[in-house]
Amino acid sequence: MKKSKLLSIITLALMLSMVFAGCTQETPGTPAADFDFDKDITVVARDAASGTRGAFHEIMNIIVKENDTEVDKLVVGALEFDGTDKVITAIEGDKYGIGYISLGSVSERIKAVAVDGVEPTVENVRSGSYSVSRPFLLVTKGTESKLVKDFLKFTESAEGQAITNEMKFIGAIDAPGEYTASGMSGTIKVAGSTSVAPLMEKLQEAYNELNPDVTFETQAQGSSQGIKAAIDGSYDIGMASRELKAEEASELNRYVLAIDGIAVIVNNENPKSDLAADDITNIYIGEITKWNEVK
Repeated sequence: MKKSKLLSIITLALMLSMVFAGCTQETPGTPAADFDFDKDITVVARDAASGTRGAFHEIMNIIVKENDTEVDKLVVGALEFDGTDKVITAIEGDKYGIGYISLGSVSERIKAVAVDGVEPTVENVRSGSYSVSRPFLLVTKGTESKLVKDFLKFTESAEGQAITNEMKFIGAIDAPGEYTASGMSGTIKVAGSTSVAPLMEKLQEAYNELNPDVTFETQAQGSSQGIKAAIDGSYDIGMASRELKAEEASELNRYVLAIDGIAVIVNNENPKSDLAADDITNIYIGEITKWNEVK
């Protein structure tokens, strides 16, 4: 009898230990308990040709004027990548990293943090409460063919703007009209921003369903490439994820495709979910170098 009672007590103890062990395990997706705030911050940025970089660095005062010259104060040693997915991959693999990407490219691979208490959502970008935003532009030399004009008409139509909104961007046309298939044929050459490219790809696919005889040739190597290609006429349409400079605007027709928020991203194991804009700026210019210095 005593032996049976002892076995019951041992069994109960084992069951309780398993329950408590289960309670102490981390829930999937929650920050790791071993996050070391004394670690250096890995600063991840886009390459110099990126419209996302240009817009983000201007908004966050990383670009400043010195003696009437614009200077990018990005901290020496920052990792610079020439594509959105490369930034995501870098942050995904570095617990102590920080980066920035288009809001439409945010996924479960990384965590988008609030800025000054405001979440990076479509609604907050539309209302203006989330201030880190920029336009997505399509630019042309101003001598568009009928085919190019027809495609631009599609991007501004109800069908095109619906795709824009589905991809978590904000359509720029207040009352878009319906599009009717033109039945045209030919090739449209597009170049530019890697941030605009995923939206452009969806728009091209939808346009092709209505106009199957149209072919697209697309390269995505940054906004500067797209703007230059449109100016020199080597491509029909340039994609830009920043506002045009005065000298660029004087040579191009400008179409606002969408409004996009720029999300500040960290690794999923980073406990931080809200960062002050001043802290973000100071991280990117090298005034803050460790996570324990962030408010």
